[in-house]
Amino acid sequence: MTSNSVLVVDDEPGIRSTLKDVLEDEGYEVVCAASGEECLRLTESDRFGCILLDIWLPGIDGLETLEKLRALGHEDAVIMISGHGNIETAVNATKLGAFDFIEKPLSLEKTVLTVRNAIRQQELERLSSNLSEKIGQDYEMVGGSVAMRALRKQIAIVAPTDGRVLLSGESGTGKELVARAIHASSRRSRLPFVEINSAAIPEELVESELFGHSKGAFSGATKAKKGKFEIADGATLFLDEIGDMSAKVQAKMLRVLEEQRFEPVGSNTPVNVDVRVISATNQRLDDLIESGRFRSDLFYRLNVIPFQIPPLRERVEDIPALAEHFNKRYSGEYGKPLKVFSDDALESMMNYTWPGNVRELRNTIERVVIMNRKRKITAGDLPEFSSAEERSASTYRFPSFKDATDAYQREFILHKLAEAEGNVTKAAESMGVDRSHLYRRMKSLGIQVRD
Repeated sequence: MTSNSVLVVDDEPGIRSTLKDVLEDEGYEVVCAASGEECLRLTESDRFGCILLDIWLPGIDGLETLEKLRALGHEDAVIMISGHGNIETAVNATKLGAFDFIEKPLSLEKTVLTVRNAIRQQELERLSSNLSEKIGQDYEMVGGSVAMRALRKQIAIVAPTDGRVLLSGESGTGKELVARAIHASSRRSRLPFVEINSAAIPEELVESELFGHSKGAFSGATKAKKGKFEIADGATLFLDEIGDMSAKVQAKMLRVLEEQRFEPVGSNTPVNVDVRVISATNQRLDDLIESGRFRSDLFYRLNVIPFQIPPLRERVEDIPALAEHFNKRYSGEYGKPLKVFSDDALESMMNYTWPGNVRELRNTIERVVIMNRKRKITAGDLPEFSSAEERSASTYRFPSFKDATDAYQREFILHKLAEAEGNVTKAAESMGVDRSHLYRRMKSLGIQVRD
């Protein structure tokens, strides 16, 4: 059955017939059962978007049927029906996982609305589960090195608290991944993970992005807008590249951290929030403090729990696992067969210093999956590691000028994106092209946008 299907379980033929007619008129597929036993038989092989289940049934009653459904692992949305309802029965049904409880005589309008809401809720939960799984795959922490085991242990200790965390490490080491892992294991995990990259937003807009603004606060502010702090109320706010914050924003940030309160730009009305802040930087903040570009008092507020994320060259034993992880991810994403990395390819990757860290390795594997038609990948197939002679010879493998041009442009753009740490705006500036033009070219070449 489809998610748009309904199972009506009632021992009264008139009610079954009426509900079937009404729900089919609304576009639902409807199946009927006269007992709890028949309901259980039907759900052995089928799943329904919603089950309308009468409490008073011959044989096993509705509550016992619901209990058996849940024991068997069925997560269908169940709406209980009763002509003799009371608070205790409703409470018991809710404890067993019923979506809602409606009484006879049935209001057909209310019944249709409840069914619609139940199916919509099921769809939202399914989408949320799929999204969580996708996010889990995208942000999985891969590697069994001593450094990674220590990092996981540190996350497990820190995540359940509300302590502010400062993540330090080179570009591409996975600071955002660690921040997401902390959020996912915290008591705030059911609420959004909100992020802002100070380096990716024009300086004059950072304050508005963080704290919001009122209507008319500045030219172009045609309506009020919530800032990241307000959006992250009750959740986690990830401040990336905090070393790029202006002095004005640093001062306001200090007050927010102290008071958990702020005024949006152009407003005198304070907004109170409960936000856990995780910040990250690839710069040495002590050098910035010494040169007067970063406030020491803000540093001490942010650096309650320091994390140092190791560069990839310090955990080379994780490279084979990371390469295979990205191999599976991009092969599935682009519908390509899995690659097999030869021993010399893995050795070559493990001997490389990876200045761009995990991000550079990820881009390399993505490029290999897309560009190389061979199933077995050797050291010579890795563009960063092959010799000049091998690279020169490889340029003649393309069947047409267009194929060769596309391949070169794709490699060039990926290289510039790696240099710009994935920021499309910065990459476009370094290439001397318009940002919108770069977006269009990336799309035509199949390069995913991760701005």
